[in-house]
Parts: sequence; C-alpha cells; structure tokens
Amino acid sequence: MIEKSTPDTITITPEALAGLGGGEIAYVRTIRSEDVQQMFPQAPEIAPGMTLFTLHAADGTPIMLTDSREAALANASQHALVTLSVH
Repeated sequence: MIEKSTPDTITITPEALAGLGGGEIAYVRTIRSEDVQQMFPQAPEIAPGMTLFTLHAADGTPIMLTDSREAALANASQHALVTLSVH
C-alpha cells in the first residue's frame, strides 16, 4: 500500500516495495568487503578494506557481487534489467 504521508513524502509498505520492478528493475550499490558475508553468506572470505559493488533487484534482493561497477551494470543489461539510481 502506498500512502501520502505529508505533501512532500510518500510512504510505501515493504510488501508494496517488494512488488515494484516486477523483475525488470535493479540497482547497483557500493559496499565494503567487510560487509560481504552478511549479504552473500556463501561468498569466500575477502580481504578487508576493499570497495565492491552489488547488483540488487528492486526489492533489495542481492543478485551479484563484483569489484567493478561496470561489471554489475553489464550483468544487469545481460539480464534485461533496467538500472535506476537510488539515493
């Protein structure tokens, strides 16, 4: 459910957010290597202090991990996902 909270903001429930994008929208996020295990428990141990990039479905589900923003965008394109900027 989407509700207008104030004249300038909109509140969206987690359930409604999960339904956005319908498998067509994704976003790229920068993370530190120290945070990889939380998002990708199956990933091998990675040296601390590295900047990495994750590709996420519109609902926040992590799709891939890479050391290059360009690789994340290319993967999105290969899977016909439109990438949006999230702030």
